[in-house]
Amino acid sequence: MVEHRSIPSSTIVSLRPPKKQEQQQETTRKKKNPFQHLIAGGIAGFVESSCCHPLDTIKTRMQLRRQLAVSRTALGHKMCPKSPEAIKGAVTASLGPIGTATRIIKREGFFSLYKGLSAVYTGIVPKMAIRFFSFEKYTETLKSAWGGSDGANNKFITFFAGLGSGLTEAILVVTPAEVCKIRLQSQYNSMIDPKQMLNRKYRNVLQTASLIVREEGLGALYKGILPTMMRQGINQAANFSCYQYFKRKIIEIQDGKELKSWQQFIAGGVSGAFGPMINNPLDVIKTRIQRQVIHANHEPKYKGLIQGCTIIAKEEGFLALWKGLTPRLLRIVPGQAITFMIYEFVVSKMNQI
Repeated sequence: MVEHRSIPSSTIVSLRPPKKQEQQQETTRKKKNPFQHLIAGGIAGFVESSCCHPLDTIKTRMQLRRQLAVSRTALGHKMCPKSPEAIKGAVTASLGPIGTATRIIKREGFFSLYKGLSAVYTGIVPKMAIRFFSFEKYTETLKSAWGGSDGANNKFITFFAGLGSGLTEAILVVTPAEVCKIRLQSQYNSMIDPKQMLNRKYRNVLQTASLIVREEGLGALYKGILPTMMRQGINQAANFSCYQYFKRKIIEIQDGKELKSWQQFIAGGVSGAFGPMINNPLDVIKTRIQRQVIHANHEPKYKGLIQGCTIIAKEEGFLALWKGLTPRLLRIVPGQAITFMIYEFVVSKMNQI
């Protein structure tokens, strides 16, 4: 009996190490292949930006549009239609995403919807690499500091790792790329008229970056860094937390089976919706600050986060802080769905090599 009892106990002991060894192999594989995140994230970002960039251009134009007449009426100030103040207002009626897209295509040509795409391509590979790689590194660091990978701590680890990855990408890549992208997107030049194409100020991302530095100084590439950091931090904290939660739940329902591509697509899309709904005012003021051209002895209109939000709310109404939310959601939701699906697909294929 004694020998018979010792057999299952030894069997149980012998069954446990392989699981730990598999986990160690997975973690060491991740540690040994940091370029896996670069390649997978870069491919995912390239596909996502190619599909969804027109929606980002529409969002930017909507956020830059001023609606003085409408906003003053909303604030209780009646304006005469022929008054200089009313005439000065760029637009007196709201244009939705479809109306904005139609207006851009009619005035500037279809490919104007892809303005600033070169800036996105230039920054997308390092941004995605930094996002996913730093998320893994922050996760490992927090797990070793807090101890354990399961339980209540796991939720906080994912949240703070996502927050850290968002802040990191904002500082290293996103802010200067966004400044160049917004300058390119905000140009109201027609891509049909050759004369306007020749006379446009900003031509491509490298020329735009060098021109901004020459005219406004190197610091101009980091205009709006605070709202950008806050936006990216909130986005990635919500994004990774929600995606990991949905992924865990789906795996539990499927008795441990990994997610299929369409499940990754849905989980990524739903996860991407939470951040923008919370932090859209940060995106609006970021866009306004980065659009400004700084001249010597000229004080910019939007100086900072709180002051800028206050001016927008006072002049255009409180709801102006949520301008561009619809195209932003239309841009980010499918964008995150594509990103997570492609990223998971590339990683799984690379692990098979």
